[in-house]
Amino acid sequence: MNLGLFVTNYQYRNKYFAAIFEDPILNNQEPHMEHPHRPKRIALFTGNYNHVADGVSLTLNRLVRYLEALGSQVMVVAPTIENPPIQAAGRFHPVPSLPMPIPNRHEYRVALPISMRTRREVTQFRPQLIHIATPDLPGRNALKLGRKLGIPVVASYHTHFSSYLTYYNMDMLVDRLWRYLKKFYDQCDQVYVPSESMADVLREHGIHKNLLLWERGVETDRFSPTKRSEAWRLAHGASPDEPIVLFVSRLVWEKGLDVFARVIQRLEESGIPHKSVIVGNGSAEDELREQLPNTYFTGHLAGEDLATAYASSDIFLFPSTTETFGNVTLEAMASGLPTVCADATGSKGLVIPHETGFLLEAGHSDQFFDHVKALITNTAQRQEMGNNARKRAQRYSWDEILGKIDGYYDHLLFPPTPQRSV
Repeated sequence: MNLGLFVTNYQYRNKYFAAIFEDPILNNQEPHMEHPHRPKRIALFTGNYNHVADGVSLTLNRLVRYLEALGSQVMVVAPTIENPPIQAAGRFHPVPSLPMPIPNRHEYRVALPISMRTRREVTQFRPQLIHIATPDLPGRNALKLGRKLGIPVVASYHTHFSSYLTYYNMDMLVDRLWRYLKKFYDQCDQVYVPSESMADVLREHGIHKNLLLWERGVETDRFSPTKRSEAWRLAHGASPDEPIVLFVSRLVWEKGLDVFARVIQRLEESGIPHKSVIVGNGSAEDELREQLPNTYFTGHLAGEDLATAYASSDIFLFPSTTETFGNVTLEAMASGLPTVCADATGSKGLVIPHETGFLLEAGHSDQFFDHVKALITNTAQRQEMGNNARKRAQRYSWDEILGKIDGYYDHLLFPPTPQRSV
């Protein structure tokens, strides 16, 4: 999560929400510009780019590297920290920020409004298009700046903001949040959504202007069943006939960790042979370790280490309901694993029920237990679903996915010339 809406300190929260929600309607004049030519110049505003390694930051860095490889120049405006875990791609311009004032979530930052210096530097960069990845205060500033410069402004939807409110006891703000998001995205020339299911949710809340599908890709050469390692399995306590149930994500409770923990506990109570492995770190790790003393915690993994963890496991259990796409679900599928996921935005658009895995009612640990148990005890079904999952994942090429964005940009910057009739 990277939006400064979800804060718990009452005084700070009220000031922050007042700044966002009570702002006058932004100038929404039609963009105009001279005929641009390649390479494109893009200004990207985001609340998370390199200070937390999650699906949002990794996707945006990949996009910037892709655009630069095509000859475009990208200026990135985002908060950061000392010694960030990701080396920022593009021309990086840091902005001031504060730790998010939510218990155990201080790794995320609340970006402050951009300064006159930042506005000046962005203007001097001479962007042809502004891309906003977070509808926070700098994002709102960027929207107004784009209109002032007379250039297109687009947005990408990365975080299912309203789904987090329940976890922070802020349900009373759901309607207000959706009103703000509708006003924000209605002023963008294009809005990129990661899945059809997420687009449906936005439409249900009145956000339907210029929605375009921008899914996520997967490196099927990296995430592959060929990376399976018996040595890795042995090192993690699994014998050849013991299926490994895997979870990969940040260790925060909104990822469905309570359901995962209950399923593993019931498997152990039932004496069903298996091993469980959790990849990731986060604020819930200590409590989760207490609940699952027999589970192997690897910590954060990346690159080949992560690919080996996926391929060396047998079932991917992911009960999260807060995803907009489901990057880890797709990585697991590419690695040849059947997936048992919540029937929610994100995984819902990837998993084909009873063919590549199962989609189950969110929060119902009994359903998750039954289906994980079925896969553990039915090797043939597990292997068939894993093979089907691999085939489906191969449709998600990163070059094709990222090429969509470049094409969307081109549609705004280089509109087709109408043919003159004779």
